[in-house]
Amino acid sequence: MTGSDEMSRREEIISFIKKEYSVSPEYLFEGDFDTAVFRHNDTKKWFGIIMKVKCSTLGIDGEGTVDVMNVKCDPLLVDILVQREDFMRAYHMNKRLWVSILIDKVTDFEEICSLIDGSFQLTDKKPKRKK
Repeated sequence: MTGSDEMSRREEIISFIKKEYSVSPEYLFEGDFDTAVFRHNDTKKWFGIIMKVKCSTLGIDGEGTVDVMNVKCDPLLVDILVQREDFMRAYHMNKRLWVSILIDKVTDFEEICSLIDGSFQLTDKKPKRKK
């Protein structure tokens, strides 16, 4: 884990995104500070969303909620990741192209950062083709 041991995984992710991409979380729903969207500054395309989701909604045993982050991935990578217990097909997103990371279950923070970076690249502007 990077950063302070007292910092939550959610706070670590937000800090990483601010530092790496100069993007702050955007809270779209009034009074809801558990759901944060991350967008490209220029195109406003989403490259990630972090939210609390009820365990029962995700089919996870237990009471309460879990922190989930959705990122866009190559469909083949999605198929590989969802074989693990710390990933699942995206909640509320295209399940072929997006994956939900159960952020408190993934032990390798660098893996989360790499997936965020991949999502940032996949959702970035496409270079214009020369005519």
